[in-house]
Amino acid sequence: MEDRYIISAKDLTKKFGSFTAVDKISFEVEPGEIFGFLGANGAGKTTAMRMLCGLSIPTSGKATVAGFDVYKQTESIKKNIGYMSQKFSLYEDLTVKENIGFYGGVYGLSKQQRKEKTEFLIDLLKIQDARNKLIKELPLGWKQKLAFSIAIIHEPKIVFLDEPTGGVDPITRRQFWDMIYEAADRQVTVFVTTHYMDEAEYCGRISMMVDGRIAALDTPAKLKEQFGVGTMHEVFVKLARPQSA
Repeated sequence: MEDRYIISAKDLTKKFGSFTAVDKISFEVEPGEIFGFLGANGAGKTTAMRMLCGLSIPTSGKATVAGFDVYKQTESIKKNIGYMSQKFSLYEDLTVKENIGFYGGVYGLSKQQRKEKTEFLIDLLKIQDARNKLIKELPLGWKQKLAFSIAIIHEPKIVFLDEPTGGVDPITRRQFWDMIYEAADRQVTVFVTTHYMDEAEYCGRISMMVDGRIAALDTPAKLKEQFGVGTMHEVFVKLARPQSA
């Protein structure tokens, strides 16, 4: 049954001493799905993402990512995923070309593949004039698009995006989501966290975490219907502050 899912978690738990950061969460993600993983700071979403990326071993429960076990096959998980952090993970003192080449090497691409991917991405992003510019000289929106492109340079099955649109203007955010849709069309599964509730509307399904637990999981339309509200922000408020509902 789990074979049809690209990500599967059952009662996944992470404790730090007596503190439970992630408390028995269970969910599945389909191949090519855009899955939103939302929650306030401290809700446990980053800890959960680290377990799924093979960076942190769970305390209990089970999970597979791209068919690999989060306990025993963490290195295989890392080879089959892409990851983009809020700070975009680019080296500020390297050029655009050098960053693409460096990460291509990290992801195991051959010298010829790195050369081809470098030319492909520079052309795709229309940044020919910036190929030899340092990353720190680029506008924030350019850095964001480049970081996402590098995160999937090795054509992973899944890409994890941790607050990828923080600090950029609404137009750039919309353009970035166009890139996410294009990746999903190529059957890349997108697992994304965001603080922008309007972006939750762009996801196929949403999981909302409160105090380490999944408080709700469904499509944006069904969640709004379930809680009798018109926006995902109102859903979030009802879940995070149920007493005020």
